[in-house]
Amino acid sequence: MQSWLFLALVLLVAALGKNMSLVIASVVVMVLKLIPYTRQWFPVIQAKGINWGVTIISIAILIPIATGQITFQDLWQAFKMPAGWIAVACGILVAVLSKYGVNQLAVVPQVTVALVFGTILGVVFLKGVAAGPVIASGMTYVIISLLGLSFH
Repeated sequence: MQSWLFLALVLLVAALGKNMSLVIASVVVMVLKLIPYTRQWFPVIQAKGINWGVTIISIAILIPIATGQITFQDLWQAFKMPAGWIAVACGILVAVLSKYGVNQLAVVPQVTVALVFGTILGVVFLKGVAAGPVIASGMTYVIISLLGLSFH
């Protein structure tokens, strides 16, 4: 019963915050909870879901390369300016930190509760987005802004 109340609270906060991603996620989890025999999927989704999400984000990031919107020329131009190097460094930093974060979640599951709560607060009330590559982009933006640099 407690899990239903918690999920309902997440759904309510997401709806009030007009965060459709979190609304959809909450509803999907609640529906899965209602369907018989789906509880056996929960550990698989919990263990593999982040990787599935990263894969979907990676696909979205690669689409502009597939469509020709991003070319080798663009990559070369990025390396010609400090902002490009900062973006590369932030991408590397997020990838390495994520590796340790995933390991920590496996070893210290109590951290998950605080992370979920913090993510919900950040997404709903601060209009944030729960996505790793976006974090690297945000870090890049902050550093570039602080240094007064740009990609132009």
